[in-house]
Amino acid sequence: MHIRKATLQDLDIITPLFDGYRQFYRQASDLEGAGVFLTERLTHNESTILIAFHDKEETEAVGFTQLYPLFSSVSMERMLLLNDLYITPIHRGKGIGTLLINSAKELCVSLQQKGIVLQTETTNPAQQLYERLGFNKDPDLHYFWAR
Repeated sequence: MHIRKATLQDLDIITPLFDGYRQFYRQASDLEGAGVFLTERLTHNESTILIAFHDKEETEAVGFTQLYPLFSSVSMERMLLLNDLYITPIHRGKGIGTLLINSAKELCVSLQQKGIVLQTETTNPAQQLYERLGFNKDPDLHYFWAR
């Protein structure tokens, strides 16, 4: 398994993974929209995407995680939001999610960030993985407003 940070040159690799992630959350497939969205995030340095490959030769991308920057006014520190984590269905249960999350943790430490906030549906079965890897439910993050 090989994990590295994505660049714009990886758009053809990450776009289908991102589209699969969105479909997991009951969204219609939209490869073109996914490519535009990811291009904007990467072009403007608005997110960091880590890609998991099956091997060092990078012949098969099997998952990704996308992290967004956040700030804590109270502690006056930067944080990361782990908003997206996706493993292709045939590669689930092989420890790839653990590797991606641990890579995100390493990135957080290397950037001297306060920590990682994780956002997921309350019904997502991956919550067990998050808790096993040291994430704790935070009662301060229960509200959301949508237009």
